[in-house]
Amino acid sequence: MPIEYPDIGICGLSCRLCPMYHTDAESRCLGCKSPTRMVVGCPFITCAVKRKGIEFCFECIESDTCEKWRNHREKGKERDSFKCYQTLEEDISFIARHGVSAFQKVQERRESLLREMLGDFNEGRSKSYYCIAATVLEPEELQGALSRAREESGGLDLRARSKALHRILDEIASKRGCRLKLRK
Repeated sequence: MPIEYPDIGICGLSCRLCPMYHTDAESRCLGCKSPTRMVVGCPFITCAVKRKGIEFCFECIESDTCEKWRNHREKGKERDSFKCYQTLEEDISFIARHGVSAFQKVQERRESLLREMLGDFNEGRSKSYYCIAATVLEPEELQGALSRAREESGGLDLRARSKALHRILDEIASKRGCRLKLRK
């Protein structure tokens, strides 16, 4: 079947904000529905794409009663894997209200800001942190944080720039009650 959104997970996660999507290593993932992932598979690929010919769990007529998807969503409310699940329910709700293409546009904006963080402020140890920030904070907050960090850290080395952005993002997250760490 043709895949229209390879970088939006079958379950509703944004692949664009995943650390594995932003690596140059051989382990780079191009999205949950990329050809490589489709071959490897997961329970959602097998059920939704291969058996039912749909791209997302929420398109399934059984989505309200699907134990597998419900368990995935419930676990995502409490903990993360290598990817941040903190906004999964909000993302699914956004898609239900505005559609997948509107969600994709927001994720493209978030990814653009993430790429700025990774390109200008990553000292080699902050990729997951920036991926989480790009997932849980609003694009306007991220843009403001980047602008402020650039102003405050002009002329400083990469490590100092990274510390400045971390401090600013931590302030924003603290005010909003967000967590910028994976929940294990």
